[in-house]
Amino acid sequence: MSAVWRAARATVRRRRVQTLVIGLVVFSSTIAVVVAVGLLEAVSAPFDRAFAAQRGAHSVAVFDPARATPAQLARTADRSGVEAAAGPFAQASITVPEPAAGDTRVPGLMPGPLTVTGRADPGGKVDRVRLKYGRWATAPGEIVLNPQGFFSRESLGEKVTVPGGPTFTVVGFATTLSRSAEAWVTPAQAEALKPTARVMLYRFTDSATARDVREGLATATADLPARSLTGSQSYLTVKKDIGRMATTYLPFLTGFGVLGLAVAVLIVANVVSGAVIAGFRRIGVLKALGFTPNQVVAVHLVMVLVPAVVGCALGTAVGGIASVPLLDQLFQGMGSVDLAVAVSPWVYGVTLLGIPGVVAVAALVPALRAHGLSAAQAISAGSAPRSARGRRVQRRLSGTRLPRSVSLGLGMPFTRPGRSALTLFAVVLGVTTVTLATGLTRTVSAYNEAIRGAGNADTVVHTGKTGFGEKAPRQDDAATEELLRSLPGVEEVIADSWIELHIAGSPQRVQGQFYRGGTELLSRTLVRGRWATGPGEIVATPLFLDRRGLSVGDRLTLTLKGKRAPVTIVGKTIDGDSDRFQSGWPTLGLLDPGNQANQYEVWLKPGTTTGAFGASVAAADPGLYPLATSETDSSTVLIVGVASVLTLLLGSVAALGVFNTVVLNTRERRRDLGMLKSIGMTPRQVVVMVVTSMVALGAVGGVLGVPLGIAVHRIVVPAMTDAAGVALPASMTDDWPVALLGVLVLAGVTLAFLGAAIPARSAGRLTIAKVLHNE
Repeated sequence: MSAVWRAARATVRRRRVQTLVIGLVVFSSTIAVVVAVGLLEAVSAPFDRAFAAQRGAHSVAVFDPARATPAQLARTADRSGVEAAAGPFAQASITVPEPAAGDTRVPGLMPGPLTVTGRADPGGKVDRVRLKYGRWATAPGEIVLNPQGFFSRESLGEKVTVPGGPTFTVVGFATTLSRSAEAWVTPAQAEALKPTARVMLYRFTDSATARDVREGLATATADLPARSLTGSQSYLTVKKDIGRMATTYLPFLTGFGVLGLAVAVLIVANVVSGAVIAGFRRIGVLKALGFTPNQVVAVHLVMVLVPAVVGCALGTAVGGIASVPLLDQLFQGMGSVDLAVAVSPWVYGVTLLGIPGVVAVAALVPALRAHGLSAAQAISAGSAPRSARGRRVQRRLSGTRLPRSVSLGLGMPFTRPGRSALTLFAVVLGVTTVTLATGLTRTVSAYNEAIRGAGNADTVVHTGKTGFGEKAPRQDDAATEELLRSLPGVEEVIADSWIELHIAGSPQRVQGQFYRGGTELLSRTLVRGRWATGPGEIVATPLFLDRRGLSVGDRLTLTLKGKRAPVTIVGKTIDGDSDRFQSGWPTLGLLDPGNQANQYEVWLKPGTTTGAFGASVAAADPGLYPLATSETDSSTVLIVGVASVLTLLLGSVAALGVFNTVVLNTRERRRDLGMLKSIGMTPRQVVVMVVTSMVALGAVGGVLGVPLGIAVHRIVVPAMTDAAGVALPASMTDDWPVALLGVLVLAGVTLAFLGAAIPARSAGRLTIAKVLHNE
C-alpha cells in the first residue's frame, strides 16, 4: 500500500497542471451541484419546512378585550389539544398618513390603517418572528415593521407620525410566516394605544386539515365568554397563498437544477476519465517496474481522488455559502419575505459522497481497460491515437481549400471520439442553459413591459374621500380629471372606479374596475378578444374565468344595490386577481349611474419624475393624494437575476470542461506538435489549429443546444404561467428572431473558445527542444 501511495503522490506532484485541472473542475462542478440540488430540494414544500422551523401558529385568534380578560385567554394554552400557545398580545390600530409633498415614504409601509401588536421579544413557543434588519422594539416610540413589499436596511431610523398619536421610529424590519401582525411595539406602548383586540397564537397537536384547526380552536376557547372570539386565521390559508407563488417558480428552478446537475456530473466524468486515459503510458511504466494490475488501478484512483476530494470539500463549502443569498432572494420573491429556506444538511452529505463517487467510477472504468494490458500495450495506448479515424478525416479535409491549420484542427476531435462526445454534450447543455435563460428573460421582460405600459401607471392619484386623507377634492370628478391632464409632464390620465358587487347566483363578492377612457392603452393587456367599450361588456382575468368555468363570449349577470345588469365577457387579460374583472364606464352606468371615479391612473412623459408630479398635485388640490408605483417588477428581477447567476455558473463549468479536453489533447499530441513545428508550423498556426478543434465542437453544440433550449423554454413557461394564473400571447413565448438564434448558436462557439484559448496558447509556445527532451 505504501508503494501505491508513493507512486500516486509522485504522479500528483509531477502532473501539477492535470491535478489542478481536476481539482478546479470538481470544485466548480460541486458548487453547481450544491446550488442545483439545493434549489430542487428547497422548492419542494418550502412552506412546511420554514413554518416548522419558525414554530408557526396553526391559528391566529383575535378576541374582544371587553369580553375576555388576559388571564382567561392565558388559560386556553392549557386546554386539551393545544400543543403550545403564545399571548395574549394587545393589538391596536393606527393610521399611517400619506407622505407630505417632498417627503419619502418608508419602503414597505403603505398609507392607511396599520395593525400593531405589543410583543416583548420576537422569540417564544409559537410564531418566532424573523428579524431581518435592525433590532426589536424595547422602548416607547419604537416600532418594528412587517413590510408590505420592498424594504431595505437604509430605512431604519425613519419616522412615522400618527395623526393625533405618537411619532414612531422604525428600529427594525421583521417578518412572520404566520402573518400574525403588521407591526410590533412594546407591550406598554400597545396598551397606551388603547388596544381594540387581544391575540392568541396556537399550535395544535392535530392540524393537518382545516377541520382539525377549527376543532382545535373550538376546544381551546370553549370556556371563554360567548362572542369573545371575533376572528381567526388558519395557517392553511397562508400556505395556499404562498404555495401558489412557490409553484409558479418551481418549473423554471427545476429546469435549471436538472441542467446544472447534468452538466456538473458530465464534466467531472469527462475530466477524470480523460486524465486516466492520458495516464496509460504511466500505467505501462509502472507495470514494467513490477506493479501488479490492481496496484496500477489503485495508483490512478488515488491520483484523481486526492485533488477531487479537496475540490469537492472546498466546492461544497463555497456552494453552501453562495446558496444562502440566492435562496433568500428567491423566496423573498415567492410572495413572502419570510420563507428563509437554507440548503438542507443532507444535500451537503450527498454532495460530499456523490461527487467523489462519480470521480471514482469515472476513473475506474478507463483504468480497468489497462488492467489486463501488458506494459508495451499500455504505453502504446497512452500515446496519441494511431488509428485511422482522425487521420482519414484530416486527409479528406486536406483536399479542401481550408488553411492547413484549420483542416488539421477540424480533424482533431475524431482522434478521441468518446472524449469529444462528452465535451460536445457539455457544450450542448451549456447552450441549452443560455437559451433557456435568454427565453425566460425575453418573456418576463415582455410581460413586464406590457403590464408597465398598459396595466400599471407611473402614479395613481387617490382622492381623500377614499380613505387616503382627511380632505376631499375641491372639484368634482370630471373637473379633477381635467386638472390632472393640465399638469406639466402628464401624458395620459385614465379615471377608474373600484366597486364591490355580486354575480347573480353567487354569494361571494367580486370587484369591478371600471375605466373611463384609455381603451387603446388598456387593450394591450389582452391575450384574447377585445376591450370592453360598450354597455354590458367586461374583460376578465385568467383566474377569474378558470375559477368560474367561463370563457370569452359567455354571459353572466352583475348585481349592485338591487340593480341587475347582464354582461358579456368580450376579452381576456394577461393576468389579475381571481375575483376582479374590468369594464368601461358605460357598464358602470347600468349599475350605478351617479358613481364617480375614486382614483386616477397617470402616465408621465419621459423626463418627468413622480416627485415633481406629486408636488404639482399637492399644490393644485390638497384633496388629491398621488402614490408612485414601483418601477420594477419583483418577479422579473428575481427570474432574470437567478437565471443569469445560474447560467454564468453552468457556462463556466462547461468552459472548464473544454479547457480540460484541450489540455489532454495537446498533452497526448506533443510529439505531433513538435513534428508540425519542425516542418514549419508557426505558433500562431498551432493556436488556430487547437482553437479550431474546439470551436468546431462549440458550433455543433450551439446548433444542437439552441433547439433543445427552446424546447425546454416551451415546457417551462407554460407550466409557470398555468401555476401563476397568467395567460401570455404567443408573441411573448414563441418569438425567436433569426438574429437572436444566430447569437445563441455563437454562445456554443464562445464557450468553446473561452475554454480553449489558454491551453492553445500554451501549445503554441511549446518548443521542439522541449518535446524532444520529454521524449
